[in-house]
Amino acid sequence: MERKGFIGGSDAVTIMSGQWYNLWEIKTGRKEPDDLSNNLAVQLGILTESLNLDWFEKEHYCVLEHHQFEYKEQYPDINLTLKGTVDAHWGDAIVEAKHTNAFNTMEKLLTYYMPQLQFYMFLAKEQSCYLSAIFGNHKYESCCVSFDKAYWDRMFAVIKEFNGYVQRDEEPIGFGEPIVAEINHIPVDQMVVRDASSDNMFVDRAATYIQYYQQSIQFENAKKDLKQMIGDDEREVYCDQLQLKRSKNGSVRINVRNRV
Repeated sequence: MERKGFIGGSDAVTIMSGQWYNLWEIKTGRKEPDDLSNNLAVQLGILTESLNLDWFEKEHYCVLEHHQFEYKEQYPDINLTLKGTVDAHWGDAIVEAKHTNAFNTMEKLLTYYMPQLQFYMFLAKEQSCYLSAIFGNHKYESCCVSFDKAYWDRMFAVIKEFNGYVQRDEEPIGFGEPIVAEINHIPVDQMVVRDASSDNMFVDRAATYIQYYQQSIQFENAKKDLKQMIGDDEREVYCDQLQLKRSKNGSVRINVRNRV
């Protein structure tokens, strides 16, 4: 697959992950892209795309349009072309299909593919993108991601920086860590993620919950152990602190004798 002369949606994922050098070598013609014809995960994704989109239609009671529609936007002043192929459209939204392993989660997919989803929404001039995902061979999920201009502006600045190295044929040095771009504020199914670490009331209630939750587990374990300690031929077992008493129907009741 030819990958020179433009930045695509999958390139955006690579750029935002900080893995610039290998992509720079490809974009400058120093090496050929990896041959993915024998990559099982990639080929499964390609082969299951049609099923994925069909399943999306079943789940959402809709009919998708414009399968595999390509968009392109050029910026002659910085010698940059953005190009991406959107899997499908539904009304005012686009749909991106993914096939991943059975142990993955939608949250992890969103974090990894957010650059690609925002990239495609920008090119398609749409405000929403559905991520349609098959997990292994037994689970399907989808969610709707909103376009976020702040995220796009941050990502586009990084893309331009990477493209500068390509245009200057200058080796990028010191890149290898993910580019920080906050996604918690981006609505997914019209809901966001809030970090309440600085909310004193939330943190206090959380600490109290954890304290008593752990105590409740200890309580339930002790209760279970005590009931197992009364023999089948015993109607009562006691100590100074509590009493276990068996009723006629066989159930065991615990009574605290001396409360602290």
